[in-house]
Amino acid sequence: MAALAANIGIAVTKFIAFLLSGSSSMLAESVHSLADSGNQGLLLLGGKKAKQQATPEHPFGFGRERYVYGFIVSIVLFSLGGLFALYEAYHKYHESRLHGGAITSWQWLPVAVLLAAIVMEGFSFRTAVRESNRSRGSRTWPQFIRSAKAPELPVVLLEDFAALIGLVLALAGVSLTLITGSGIWDAFGTGAIGLLLVTVAVVLAIEMKSLLIGESATPRARKRIEEALASTDGIERVIHAKTLHLGPEELLVAAKLAVSAGSDAAAIADAINRAEAAVRATEPDMTLVIYLEPDIDLGVSSAPPEGATQSAH
Repeated sequence: MAALAANIGIAVTKFIAFLLSGSSSMLAESVHSLADSGNQGLLLLGGKKAKQQATPEHPFGFGRERYVYGFIVSIVLFSLGGLFALYEAYHKYHESRLHGGAITSWQWLPVAVLLAAIVMEGFSFRTAVRESNRSRGSRTWPQFIRSAKAPELPVVLLEDFAALIGLVLALAGVSLTLITGSGIWDAFGTGAIGLLLVTVAVVLAIEMKSLLIGESATPRARKRIEEALASTDGIERVIHAKTLHLGPEELLVAAKLAVSAGSDAAAIADAINRAEAAVRATEPDMTLVIYLEPDIDLGVSSAPPEGATQSAH
C-alpha cells in the first residue's frame, strides 16, 4: 500500500514535469512509475484472489494466485517499463542528433521533481526494507530474494530499488542535458533506465517462475519436519519426505514412514497421528496439508530417483 501510494503520486508529478519540459527521461520515469503503480495493484488483487475457498476443481485452494500475479508483474515491468524506455531512448537519440533535443522550457523543473521523487521513493523502499527484515533473519538480501515464498516483498523491494537507481540515472541525464545543451545525455539516461528495468524484470520472472512451478519448504523447515517425524514414538525412521508450497503460507507435506513389522493397525494409526501433530507443532505459522504413509522398513534409501516411485515392502 505504501508503494502504491508513493508511485501514484510520483507518476502524476513526473508526467506533469514531462509535459512542461519535454524531457525524455521524465517520460520514461513517468511510465516506469505508472507501471509500478499497476504492479502494486496487481499484487493486491492476487492477494485477494488467493483467499478464495477451495473448490472440488481446486481442492488445495488458490494460494498460488499470488505467484501468478507476481509473474504478470514481471511481464508488465519488462514491456511497459523497460521496452518503452528503450524505445523512447532510441527516439530521443535520433531527435537529438537532428535537432539538438535540449530542454528549453521549465528547465530545472525536472530536477526538482526527480529530487522530490527520490524522497518519496525512498519512503516506500524504507517501508519494504523494514517489513522484509521481520522475516529475513540472517539471510543476505540476494538470499532473501531467491528464497522468499511470499512474492510481494521481493517484488516491491526490487521495484523500489530499481526506481531509486532509475531516478539517479534520470537526474544525471537531465542535469547533463541542461549543462551541455545536448539532448543526447537525456537519451542516454532514458536508455539506462530501460536496461535497468529489463534486468529487474528478468530477475523477477525467473523467481516467480520457480514459485509457480512449485518450490519445496526451506532447508531449515524441511530439516525440522523430518526431525519431528523421525523422533515420533512408533516411527522407526523417515523413508522419504517431500514438501511443496501451495501458497506462501500453505505447505503440503507427504512422507513415507517406517514402522515396526509387528505393529498392529491401531498402533500404526496412533503413531501417524502423533507424527502429524509433531509436524504441525514445528510450523505453527503455516497452514499444513499432511499425508503420511506407513510402511515396513527394509532399509530402502530415503532418496528415490527423480520421477521414480519408491516402495519399502
